[in-house]
Amino acid sequence: MPDFIKVLPDSVANQIAAGEVIQRPASVVKELMENAVDSGASRISVIIRDAGRTLVQIIDNGCGMSESDARISFERHATSKIRKADDLFSIRTMGFRGEAMAAIAAVAQVELKTKSREAAVGTRIVINGSEFEVQEPEGCPDGTSISVKNLFYNIPARRKFLKAQSTELNHIITEFQRVALANPDLTLILTHNNSEVYNLPAAKRLERIVNLFGKSIGQSLVSIHTETSIVKVSGYIGKPESARKRYGEQFFFTNGRFMKHPYLHRAVMQCYETLIQPDQIPPYFIFLETDPAQIDVNIHPTKTEIKFEDERAVYQIVQASVRESLGKSGLMPSLDFNQEGAIDIPIFRPGAPIVPPMISVNPDYNPFEQGASAGDREWTSNSRYTKPIPEGWQKLFATSDPNKHADSFDQQDRLDVPSESRNWIQLKNKYIMMPVKSGVMVLNQQRAMERILFEEFLKHQGGSGNSQQLLYPVTFEVNQADLSLLEGMLPELRAIGFDLEPFGGQSVIIRGVPSLLENQDPRGLIEKLLEINRSETGLPEEQIRQQIARNLASVSSRSAVRAMAEAEMQVLIDRLFACTHPQYDPGGRLVLTILTVEELEKRLEGR
Repeated sequence: MPDFIKVLPDSVANQIAAGEVIQRPASVVKELMENAVDSGASRISVIIRDAGRTLVQIIDNGCGMSESDARISFERHATSKIRKADDLFSIRTMGFRGEAMAAIAAVAQVELKTKSREAAVGTRIVINGSEFEVQEPEGCPDGTSISVKNLFYNIPARRKFLKAQSTELNHIITEFQRVALANPDLTLILTHNNSEVYNLPAAKRLERIVNLFGKSIGQSLVSIHTETSIVKVSGYIGKPESARKRYGEQFFFTNGRFMKHPYLHRAVMQCYETLIQPDQIPPYFIFLETDPAQIDVNIHPTKTEIKFEDERAVYQIVQASVRESLGKSGLMPSLDFNQEGAIDIPIFRPGAPIVPPMISVNPDYNPFEQGASAGDREWTSNSRYTKPIPEGWQKLFATSDPNKHADSFDQQDRLDVPSESRNWIQLKNKYIMMPVKSGVMVLNQQRAMERILFEEFLKHQGGSGNSQQLLYPVTFEVNQADLSLLEGMLPELRAIGFDLEPFGGQSVIIRGVPSLLENQDPRGLIEKLLEINRSETGLPEEQIRQQIARNLASVSSRSAVRAMAEAEMQVLIDRLFACTHPQYDPGGRLVLTILTVEELEKRLEGR
């Protein structure tokens, strides 16, 4: 029987490994920034071109590498942080698998320049798709500079599936923010296409959060701080009014490592259950410090998931810490944790013995004995604790007159019958009903307006829509990720009539809005549009314009849910039937339907 199993060449094995570790340009930024942090650098520069497709360059002033270390760093499973299996449970550094450099070199053209502080000269290495092309001495400053060019150039299928430039840049900014939040003591710089996105000096944690997400968020945060023998919890959580219908400003870190942890996210959200709407999410920046032996960071290729030895205990501590901070800030009722005799809630570990509570009982106490007391109170018929029986209680059990109820119902029902001079009626400020030949047509006002606006916006794309200039321009701040997302949408927004642009730093100014959107809050429109598009990243570029038109129509059409005069209803109906597809909204939902005479007769006759 012939042999079928072969050992893969290193170049192929590295490309397979790259599929797990390097998914997009943001993955390269994450891995190389973490290596730079581990090098002891105090300053890290990230230079991006074309959202990482053309170039990702990381420059640090860390310890650098020797000539032999520089060469071996590109081999699979080459690491300076692990010597034996037990070391996996004492890791405090970031990159440790020894796969990132090899994976990156397998799918890109890489140039490395590095020099240790002790060396007189540095080393330059050039690798092209896992193939070493150059290794030579190079005069360079202390530290490391690594350039990753033309990512996925040798895997066209992978490169083809990269998303729009604004989407990929948004992912890069997210990874940059995670490293920046975990390391506020470092100076970090992010540049894209020769334009500075972030220039963050070393700062305290709250200042770093403000520098990343804008001044407005700093006013909506309260601090948390709890220390236990299991875990130390610190950071900031958002006040209820800062909650939004979007993710993006929720961060957990453990021992300086960003992590995703749905279980602990639920612990935080439960604290806000009575304070915010069910579909809203508050910002939080929560940092956990624990013994590395109590966690497992080696459960996911990108190291963004962490397993705690006692997750239930950590859950309880995080939740108690958030509740206490919300309570002390006057945002929710809380126990006074500083009062004498405060309740001590123990943390139960699996397998630990459970000691039942002990209470004192007087077995001779008789509550019916004359003069018996509970404290100093005497429960007698003359006691001040006895509440009088309310008068008129019998009325609660009186039976209503069914005939009277029927009369009032008929009278109210007749109020909705249209007069002979009207062809339609409005129901609940949401629906317009009108008689047609086959029965009654029911039209959804909001969906009708959404279809109308959608087709109007599409007409203007590629041209220049009419703009209504604002009497007072509106200026507001967005975080850097939203700013990059908004910059990617600017051509389409301007085409349909928005007059807006970046206004320095993280500010945006709106000078005009589409004439179709009269009496709309311009800032609210843009914020809601960003909120929707943030969750719909990854669309092919040819669909972006249509998606913007659809989302803007959806946001703007909410104003149509209101009482309308007869003339307004007539205009809405005329505009709807002038559309190409009046029966459906842009999402495919029915705008109108007809209740036929046959359906009405069946309902009325009970058939």
